[in-house]
Amino acid sequence: MKNNKKILISEFINQNSLENLNKKFDVKYDQKLCENKIELETIIKDYDCLIVRNKTQVNSNMLKKALKLKFIGRLGVGLDNIDIEYCKNNNIHVQPATGMNADSVAEYVVSSSMSLIKKIPMFHNGTINGEWPRTTIKSIEIKQKYLGIIGFGTIGKKVAEYSSKNGLKILAYDPYVKEINNKEIDTKLSSLNEIYEKSDIISIHLPLTDETKNMINKSSFALMKNKPIIINTSRGSIINEIDLIEAYNKNNISGFALDVFEKEPIESEFYNKIKPGMNCILTPHISGVTTESNIRVSDFIVKKITDFFN
Repeated sequence: MKNNKKILISEFINQNSLENLNKKFDVKYDQKLCENKIELETIIKDYDCLIVRNKTQVNSNMLKKALKLKFIGRLGVGLDNIDIEYCKNNNIHVQPATGMNADSVAEYVVSSSMSLIKKIPMFHNGTINGEWPRTTIKSIEIKQKYLGIIGFGTIGKKVAEYSSKNGLKILAYDPYVKEINNKEIDTKLSSLNEIYEKSDIISIHLPLTDETKNMINKSSFALMKNKPIIINTSRGSIINEIDLIEAYNKNNISGFALDVFEKEPIESEFYNKIKPGMNCILTPHISGVTTESNIRVSDFIVKKITDFFN
C-alpha cells in the first residue's frame, strides 16, 4: 500500500531506485527541474520530501515556500547547495549519501595521479600532433612518492587505502581527525605546510565553507617545493583557479586534474587558459558518478526516505 507522502526529484536518479520509490510514494520526477528555479519554488509547497544532487539550490527563499517539507535527500555528499541552518531550525532532515560514491572518487584520484605523473596528457598531445616526444618529455614512477590528502573523511580515507596499495606514502591533514587507527595504510597526520612542502601529489577532499573557500591559493603554491600534481574532486572554489593556472605556468606545480570548478559548466574565461600541451585533465564533475555509485547512492537515499516516513 502506498504512503500518501509526496516526493519531488529535481535531478537524475537510478531508474530501479525510482521504480522502488514509485511503489511506495507519490513521486514527481523531472531531472531538468533543477534548471527551472521559478517552477521549483512554485510547486515545492505540495511536497513532503525533496531529492537533489548538487545543481538544485535549496536556499532559504525556496525553503520558506516548502510548507510541508520534512526530508531532503542528497544524491551525493556535499551540502553547500542546501541551507543547512534553515533546515536545522525548521525540523527538516537532510540526508547525504555518505560513503556511497567513495570508491568512484578514489579510483578517479588514483587514475589521475598515475596519468599525470606519467605525463600521459602531454605524451598524447605530442603524439597526435606528429611530434613523437619519446625523449623530450620526462615521466616518473608513482611508487614511494608522497600523496598529501587534504580532508581525511570517508573519501579521503578511501583515497589513502587505494593509493597505499600502489606504493604511495600518505600525508593527511584534517583538523577534526586526532589519530589514524588503520595500521594497513601508511598514513601520517600532518600539517598543511608539511603537505605543501613534501607532497608529489595533493588531493583535496573538503566541504566548501567560508573557511575553505580559496584555501589553496598563491601563497599555498609558493610553499610547494616538489612541484606537485594537484587533484580536486571536492568543490571548485576551494582552489583559486587563477592562482592554479599561474602556478602551473610558473612551474610551481607539474600538473592538475580538476573535476570541479568555481562555475559549472566552466566558462570561456577559464577554459581559454588551458593550452593543448598542458599536463592536465578536466572533467565535468563526474568523479563520484559511475554506474555502480549511482545505484548505491540512489538505493541508499530511497531506503532512508522509506525508513523516515514509515
